[in-house]
Amino acid sequence: MSTPPFPEPGPPRAAFPRTAFPAGGAAPPPGCPAHGAGAPPPGRTGATPLYGPEASADPMGLYERLRAEHGAIAPVLLEGGVPAWLLLGYDEILQVARNPRRFARDTRLWRDREEGRIPDDSPLAPVLGWRPDCISQDGHEHQRLRGAVKDSLERFDRRAIRRAVHRRAHQLVDDFAGAGQAELVGQFALPLPMMVLTDLYGLPEEEGARLVEASRQLVKGTEKALEADRHIHEILGRLVADKHLAPGPNLASWLIAHEARLSDDEVLQHLRLVLVLAHETTTNLMVNTLRMVLTDPRFRGTLNGGQMTLPAAVEQVLWDEPPLTVLPGRFPRYDMEIAGREVRKGDLLLLGLAAGNADPATGRTAGQDMHGNRSHLSFNSGPHECPGQDIGRAVTGSGIDTLLGRLPDLGLAVPEEELTWTSSSWSRHLDALPVRFTPRHARNPFERPPAGGRTDAAPAAREVPPERRETVYAAGRTAPPQRSTSGRWGRLLRRAPRG
Repeated sequence: MSTPPFPEPGPPRAAFPRTAFPAGGAAPPPGCPAHGAGAPPPGRTGATPLYGPEASADPMGLYERLRAEHGAIAPVLLEGGVPAWLLLGYDEILQVARNPRRFARDTRLWRDREEGRIPDDSPLAPVLGWRPDCISQDGHEHQRLRGAVKDSLERFDRRAIRRAVHRRAHQLVDDFAGAGQAELVGQFALPLPMMVLTDLYGLPEEEGARLVEASRQLVKGTEKALEADRHIHEILGRLVADKHLAPGPNLASWLIAHEARLSDDEVLQHLRLVLVLAHETTTNLMVNTLRMVLTDPRFRGTLNGGQMTLPAAVEQVLWDEPPLTVLPGRFPRYDMEIAGREVRKGDLLLLGLAAGNADPATGRTAGQDMHGNRSHLSFNSGPHECPGQDIGRAVTGSGIDTLLGRLPDLGLAVPEEELTWTSSSWSRHLDALPVRFTPRHARNPFERPPAGGRTDAAPAAREVPPERRETVYAAGRTAPPQRSTSGRWGRLLRRAPRG
């Protein structure tokens, strides 16, 4: 794959003076996404919203239309009419992600915000605002902060994480196993990652359900995003104070004690960062993998004897349906040309992860079996590549494995074409995944755990060993099941604020 050159710094281009935009409706440079929030200014053409009906209904179709019209980089608008450039090419995304000397992650370089065109109460502020965390900085400070997060995450024993996932997944399945039907987004994939995160954080269990909805509102960029962000800060601020007094084997305590000497605000911001990104990405990855398991012909038959294993299915989903479709953002350190387009210093660049994975220039066709290939863009690349991606894979794989073991005849309860999605600028969410299965008894929580130190007790109904697990595709349909109303997490989720 060819890689377009990126020129070294030079004198400002005459067509792009480094001054505020002129008043009185003067025309901006053609196609330049550098005007203020609201409707596109006079003379600006070609900027496409990443929100609204078209983007929500078919984001991949929108990306392909933009690629056909503009090539590897396209002018777009975020919520509120905020201008940006969307990178669509696989090579171009890697070039930007891997070159911090040319493309900064520090949002203080964002010219539109610094020149007052982005209001402080913008719903994009929780996503694009600067914070003292590792993804907002480059160079030495980035290395110091990222090192603290990476070291602390690596202290978790992966087998212990999988045991925690199995235990929490069993709790959720117990809540609906006897009903013979469930809605796996709200009853399984949405709460499970946050339940595991509350364990890893050392948080009280009742805080988890409140954080589920708050983190999702933040990523959606709704009018409730700022309120949700304040709520997250309040909970995590109390957690940091508590762990100073009573440290333990958890992420908050390890960040506090790390040799990088993080301030309390830096600890809080990294707990927020991991919480929001880990929950959003793991939930979407789990939902999309579950849908694939239930609908893709490559999964018919046994998981081990079929054409695709569960780990391979996870990687396939990371290629075809990344948990984050668009990742903010990078900022050119000087005026330059990218894929034939003039881009100014401080412009907002968005990494189109889903579009890059589907770039025809890679030689890959849509849906092509990647056989576990991990060269996708779904966890970013370069210095800011996600340090917790293997934990996300572990939570997804262990959670689905537990679910299939408990409910081996799990099948979709509605025709696949009736499934619906909701999209924001950053991600695409399956609204519901209704399933049905043979009702089963809940586990006996007082049953002695098996030898070997596992803490997740076996269910009362006999589990199916992995080599015999089959996905049975039920014919017909039933009415979509209701959200579970029993169990502690069910009660907490009902009380949690919802948008």
